[in-house]
Amino acid sequence: MACGLPRGGLWPGQVLSLLPRCRFPPSGSEVVCAVSGGPDSLALLALAVAAGCRAEAVHVDHGLRPSSAAEAEVVQEAAERLGSAFRRVSVRVPPGPDLEARARRARYGALPRGSLVGHTADDQAETVLLNLMRGAGLEGLAAMRPSGAGLGSVGRPLLALRRSETEAVVAALGLRVVRDESNSDLRFRRNRTRHQLLPLLADISGRDPVPVLVRTARILGQDSEVLAALAGDLDPTDVRALRAAPRPLANRALRTWLRQGPDRHPPSSAELERVWAVVSGQAKACELAGGCRVSRSKGRLTLSPPLLPPLPV
Repeated sequence: MACGLPRGGLWPGQVLSLLPRCRFPPSGSEVVCAVSGGPDSLALLALAVAAGCRAEAVHVDHGLRPSSAAEAEVVQEAAERLGSAFRRVSVRVPPGPDLEARARRARYGALPRGSLVGHTADDQAETVLLNLMRGAGLEGLAAMRPSGAGLGSVGRPLLALRRSETEAVVAALGLRVVRDESNSDLRFRRNRTRHQLLPLLADISGRDPVPVLVRTARILGQDSEVLAALAGDLDPTDVRALRAAPRPLANRALRTWLRQGPDRHPPSSAELERVWAVVSGQAKACELAGGCRVSRSKGRLTLSPPLLPPLPV
């Protein structure tokens, strides 16, 4: 493997100046970087190598676009330039609704646990707004964390960087970039949030809303961690313990237990109320979205069928 320096042997100042704001593991650590070929993921790979990590670029090919082979070549070229290992993984996206969610599940399923992804502060701000529109609670508004949890969890070392800064990194290194045309398709809610809602918020507030939303997510994330620790001591299947606990803690324990569907969204407020009818003895069982059922027997709750593992956002 090459030394990991770009042509000329020196890292540009645009790269080195960003490293203190990144959250990479110690120099010498082996990391897997998910690299699509876009500027964020290419900057992730470059910064990982500049931080002294022994990086492997993994490009997941969904086979959804005719240009997928060319995109893999862009990533391989960048990996060779930067002195990183390279691996291409082909996955099959199963049929069904919500193509983005299905492709994301296939992609994360192909990545080793603890892989790094190139989400930025701009992605974080978009996620806060999307979760707010979905009606999420504290945990959802805390949005993405630097390190995820659960099966397939990923690390996000670039959450403190802006999208403009990742663009500057790849420009400074002269790397070819893949431009995904679907990122401009306003049929997708995230794209409308990016291209329409955030600029409108900036116009109304007279300031850049991204740092404000990121700060809000960080504060709420800290609060969420404290509540999660307290709720973690509560057995969500023990009816007596649930009824004796403060309702917010009991609700949090239940939400963690009842996360639904492929993307493991928490249950809705209406679903949670149905579960509480089972907890209180008003009902013996209730149905939840996704074909799940909560039933009560001998003071214990049972969930069937078992839920799928969580998927990082």
